[in-house]
Parts: sequence; structure tokens; C-alpha cells
Amino acid sequence: MRDMTIGQFYNVDSVIHRLDPRVKIIFALVYVTALFLDKNPVLFGVALAVLALYIKLSEVPVKFIFRGVRALYIFILLTGLMNLLTVKGANTIFEWQFIRITEAGVSAAIYTSLRLFFMIIGSSMMTYTTTPNALTDGLEKMLGWMKKCKVPVHEFAMIMSIALRFVPVLVEELDKIMKAQMARGIDFKEGNLFVRMRKLVPILIPLFVSATKRSNELALAMDARCYHGGEGRTKMKPLCYQRRDYIAYGLIFLYIIAVIVLTILF
Repeated sequence: MRDMTIGQFYNVDSVIHRLDPRVKIIFALVYVTALFLDKNPVLFGVALAVLALYIKLSEVPVKFIFRGVRALYIFILLTGLMNLLTVKGANTIFEWQFIRITEAGVSAAIYTSLRLFFMIIGSSMMTYTTTPNALTDGLEKMLGWMKKCKVPVHEFAMIMSIALRFVPVLVEELDKIMKAQMARGIDFKEGNLFVRMRKLVPILIPLFVSATKRSNELALAMDARCYHGGEGRTKMKPLCYQRRDYIAYGLIFLYIIAVIVLTILF
């Protein structure tokens, strides 16, 4: 958990970092949506190539990216294992008592694991290359039309921004609590899975209390600074599309066309 980097901003001056946050939000939505249309190796190869190009242009180190996904490897493996054991098909590869593995199950396990892996990295690249303030402004600008329906767009964007800011804070707080418990003699590496889960109770309760206390302090600080929502507020750096943003939109459109064409062909 202390190595988790999801939700953090990696500060470098790259082409991706200079893009408008709305472009990166739309790309993340398009990329994640396209992943669920991928049903053959060709489309997954295209998704991998696009993600590799995106990472290359962002100049975010690959080690930094994979370090953030490390904590989610177990979740990805468990999801793949569930698909392997539950999806049934005609051609049986292995069968023992109630366990039956088919070609359809193997295919579903591989594709589901790849989808989750690409989805986590693709969506986390948005936070690596965009500051929380820029993400808030981008979401608020994109969803501005919903204000006519009395939807609190600014508050919704602010909640997401605060949630992203709290990820590294809570990870650091978790690390401190674990070290304090280890100093009191608790060994989190001993015992089976259920014993380890029971040892997490003395960690989760103080973590929940700390998160509640921090949120209360943040609310008081916002009240003390006379924050009352987005009505009448102005932006220090208003969003404005540049030439590079229109080029990025063109590339996103080409990616959509490529996914549709390959889906029809294969």
C-alpha cells in the first residue's frame, strides 16, 4: 500500500501534461469503453500500442506506473481465476470433481484480466498527468450543461478532486498505523489468510477515525474561508483549447474509427 501511486500527480513537462484536462478525461472514457468491446487479440494489440504511446509521450516512468498497480495484482488475479472456474464452454481442458476448466473459461480469464490491467493503467494515467485542480475544472466545464437541470456540478467535481487528494494522505496514514501496530508486537505476515484479515481490524478502525477527523477539519477550513459552492466563483486559469488539443481530439476520433472497423472485421 505504501507503494501505491494511483491518484498522484507526476510533475514533468510533457506533451500529455500540457493537454487540456477535458481531452484527457474524454480519452480515458473512450479508452475504457473500447476495452469492453475488445474480443480478439488484434484489438488488444491496438489497445496496448495506444497505451504504450500515451505512456511514452507522458514521460512518466514505467516503474512508477507499475508500482502503483502492484497493490491491485491480487484483485486482477482473483477476477481472472473466477472467470476461469465459472465460465463454461464446450471444449473441456481440465476436469476434477466439481472443477471444470474449458477453452471459453481460459479465454474469458485472459481477456478479463487484460481489460482490468489496461483499464487501471489507462485511467490512472489521467491522474498522473493532470493536477487535481485541473481535473476539477475540466469536469466542471464538461458537465456545465447539467447546471440547467439543477445538478450541483461544481460540488460533484470538488468531491472527486478531494477524493483524489486524500488517496496519498490515507496511504501515508495507513503506513504510520501499521508501523505503530508492528512496534506493539503485531506481525502481519504470520498466519493464514483469515488470521491476517483479523489482524487488519486494529488498522482499519483508526484509519477510519483518522479519515473522518481529516474530513471534518477540511470542512471547517473551507467554512472558515467562506466557501459556499461554485456560484459566482471565477477561475485563476480558465480552460481554453489550444491547437494541440484539437490534434489530440483528432487522434482520439481516429482511435474510435479503428476500434469500430476492427470490431466489424474480426
